[in-house]
Amino acid sequence: MNTPALTPGRLYLVPAPLDFGCEPQAPLRDALPDATLATAARITHWVCENAKSTRAYLKRIDALHPLALPLQEQHITELPREVHKKGDHGDKGSAPFDARPLLAPALAGHDMGLVSEAGMPAVADPGSSVVRAAHALGLQVVPLVGPVSLLLALAASGLNGQNFAFVGYLPQDADERAQRIRALEALALKSGQTQLCIETPYRNAALLQALLQTLQPGTHLAVSSGLTLASARTRSQTVRQWRAQPDGPDKHTPAVFAIGR
Repeated sequence: MNTPALTPGRLYLVPAPLDFGCEPQAPLRDALPDATLATAARITHWVCENAKSTRAYLKRIDALHPLALPLQEQHITELPREVHKKGDHGDKGSAPFDARPLLAPALAGHDMGLVSEAGMPAVADPGSSVVRAAHALGLQVVPLVGPVSLLLALAASGLNGQNFAFVGYLPQDADERAQRIRALEALALKSGQTQLCIETPYRNAALLQALLQTLQPGTHLAVSSGLTLASARTRSQTVRQWRAQPDGPDKHTPAVFAIGR
């Protein structure tokens, strides 16, 4: 008798709410569709950025949709720390991270979830190596609906949403950062391409100050913070107007910064 071929599992890209590290947190159903939460509740095998925050997220889901397995029995695997620090695309001289071993449960027939600490995994967050590995293994990749801070900020900015780029974190060294800001501004002013960047929340003020000191007065700067929270705010004005009232995000709230014309 022939043994039926094993049906592999799927890799679900599970978005997380944007309130990581924020107080108070937003009601989960206000930030994510119920269908996304119900699908996440059925998954028992996870690849994540941080196991502790993933357990906290699953606990919030469990209050709305009972988990298929108790929290302590969920299979949760963290991406290696070097993937967080160096990226998982082979950037900065490092070899691309081979995530195929992390997907062994999917090859054994289990659906798996990829999750980051906030927003959509693999977008401004680690995880693309896992998605790439899933494709290499012939697994179906299923992105679920949820908040993506970059697109929410872009839509709220009034800047060019037809041509934009996400450039990640800017250098911490003051001279290198100023040079990078001038290069991004030149590109934005010449091509009309909106330039999006982010920063660790406790450095929000330092980045805003650097932008206001370096950008030309007529350049537009948009800053969105606390997206999807009750305290959400987007301010989009010229640098000249910002300098007159340099009121930016606090040091606890994630923010997205956008440069445009």
